[in-house]
Amino acid sequence: MIGLIDYGAGNLHSAHNALTRIGASCQLVRSPADLTGVDRLVLPGVGACVDCVNQLKEQDLWSPLRDWLEADKPYFGICIGYQILFDHSEEFEGADGLGILAGKVIRFPRNDLKVPHMGWNALDLVDRSDPLWHGLPENPHVYFVHSYYPQPEDDAVVSAHCDYGLRFAAAARKGNIVGTQFHPEKSQALGLGILRNFPL
Repeated sequence: MIGLIDYGAGNLHSAHNALTRIGASCQLVRSPADLTGVDRLVLPGVGACVDCVNQLKEQDLWSPLRDWLEADKPYFGICIGYQILFDHSEEFEGADGLGILAGKVIRFPRNDLKVPHMGWNALDLVDRSDPLWHGLPENPHVYFVHSYYPQPEDDAVVSAHCDYGLRFAAAARKGNIVGTQFHPEKSQALGLGILRNFPL
C-alpha cells in the first residue's frame, strides 16, 4: 500500500491518477494515523519548500516522516518532496529540511535562461543499474517545473544529473529513499515506468 502524503498543496491529483494508472493501491496520508498499513510513501510537491514544511508540521506529520526516513523505509519524493530531504532550502525566507541528505537547495542563477526551468529535458543517468531506471532509454526526457534545485554535499547520492545552464542533481538515492526534481507523473509513459519501478 502506497501512502500518498496530502499536505494541502502539491500535485496530488496528477500523482494519484498516475499511481492508479499503474495499478498501485494507495491511500491519502493527512495525519499520523493514516500511516497505518502503509509500506511505501510518496510525497508529490509543488510550490515553496517552506510552505510544505510548515504544513507537514501543522498536520503532525513532520516527526513521523523523519522517523520513516531514518528507518530507511521506501520513500519517493517528487520536486518539493525531494528538496525537503536536504538540510536547508534558501527559498523565500528559508526553511530547514529533514536533513536525510546533506546539502542545501538553491536558486538557479540569473542568466539568459528562463527561470523557472519548465518543460522537457534529458537526464544523464549516473548508475544504469539503479532499479528506478529499469527499462528507460539512454538520456530519457522528463518534465521539470522548478526554480530551485538541491546541491548535495556528497555526489555519491546523486542518481541522475540534468543540464540547464549548469549541471544539477536531478535525482538522488540513499538506500530505499529516492527523490526526483522532475515530475514522473507529468512525464507520460516514461514517467509511469519510473513510478512502476517503485518500490526498488
